[in-house]
Amino acid sequence: MARIKYYYDTETCKYERVRTKKSDVILNALGILSLTVIMAVGLVFLYSSYFESPKELILRNEVKELEFYYASLNKDVENLHNILSNIEQRDDNIYRVVLGAEPIEKSVREAGVGGSDRYAAIREKSIDHKDLVIDLHEKVDKLRRKLYIESKSQDEVVLLAEQKEKLYAAIPAIQPIANKQLIALASGFGYRIHPVYKVKKLHSGIDFAASIGTPIYATADGKVAVVDVKFSGYGKMVEIDHGFGYRTRYAHMHGFNVRVGQQVKRGDLIGYVGNTGMSTAPHLHYEVFINGTQVDPVHYFFNDLTPSEYEKILELATMDNQSLGM
Repeated sequence: MARIKYYYDTETCKYERVRTKKSDVILNALGILSLTVIMAVGLVFLYSSYFESPKELILRNEVKELEFYYASLNKDVENLHNILSNIEQRDDNIYRVVLGAEPIEKSVREAGVGGSDRYAAIREKSIDHKDLVIDLHEKVDKLRRKLYIESKSQDEVVLLAEQKEKLYAAIPAIQPIANKQLIALASGFGYRIHPVYKVKKLHSGIDFAASIGTPIYATADGKVAVVDVKFSGYGKMVEIDHGFGYRTRYAHMHGFNVRVGQQVKRGDLIGYVGNTGMSTAPHLHYEVFINGTQVDPVHYFFNDLTPSEYEKILELATMDNQSLGM
């Protein structure tokens, strides 16, 4: 029950009852309500300034978790870049050097992925940390391109290695007659006295003196290109095309063990020493061609000779003597 209030009226010397207007009640109520609202808002503001709401706390934890995963992914991408850089260095400075190929230019390896506005879709989105997302995308795209270039380079290296193996097999690298069956290296490459004309002429090969019937071996892998028989000149003769510009000729033979078109391996028996054509004694006349040019065969006896044997061959090949045939 509301208390009744009185006040003392000095004019009448009586206590008069206080009459409260409705407007005053309403104003007082509104004032109290306003004060309450202001205090509530202030308290909420102070609370939100120093304390996080459950939703904000969840979002903050999610952001921290995303930042952790971003840092982890970024570190993984950097590690992959470092690993790939090591592979690229080995590719350029070891594999390609050994195989005789030019390294890939840095401008090719470091080329951009193309597209001036490649990440426009991400920039248009209203998300936080857009720069971080775009940066990671750029690193991943660059890594993807470098991996593609390196994979193509590795394919090329494998092909070069296969070709190199075939090249080594195609290089004449042994003597056509075994040392144990060889009587002597009778004449070397260069100007020698012709056995018939008795004048100095270019002797375009090496003469191996050996008994008739001594086995003759292919000095490298290849395909038999010529099997010829003449009563003068080279007499019975075989030519082998080894590919890569290499070709060998075996002349003054007694007989053949191959036919035209036959594939041979280094060390295969192709015929026998003879004394046919323009020849003055049983021997094998052996020539080596590179891209159609005759070269000194003595420089291609490196597979089956010791250093001392090779020095002896060089000494005999440079002697100024008479050849045994053409």
